[in-house]
Amino acid sequence: MWDHILIANSSSGVAIHDDCKLKFNELQSKRMHRFITFMMDNKGKEIIVDKIGDRTTSYEDFTSSLPEGDCRFAIYDFDFLTAEDVPKSRIFYILWSPDNAKVRSKMLYASSNERFKKELNGIQLEVQATDAGEISLDALKDRVK
Repeated sequence: MWDHILIANSSSGVAIHDDCKLKFNELQSKRMHRFITFMMDNKGKEIIVDKIGDRTTSYEDFTSSLPEGDCRFAIYDFDFLTAEDVPKSRIFYILWSPDNAKVRSKMLYASSNERFKKELNGIQLEVQATDAGEISLDALKDRVK
């Protein structure tokens, strides 16, 4: 008997484990997590939850969780103050595809990106990053202005 539901991805043939959507909903609705990273399983057939950071996790912890030589999908719940000192939050979707990742990995993540993103209803801002500078704290702050 299946212990989870797989959502087929027509563009890449990659399935999405139902824990991905469950953990995203916990971040979005219940604010249980600061970030979630997602990865392809070892066979490249399914997107699974990789790492989860609790609400006390720093932004540096999040960026350190992204591998230097492989791709990841990531969600980050970014808290900030507006110019009027009003606390706000935005949910970032990040496609992490570093320059030194293997070509096969980059292609697999790129071909699965749109379908996976559609499964995570409530993403507010999107970033595609190939190096840490593109997802620096200042870069995120610039996006929410």
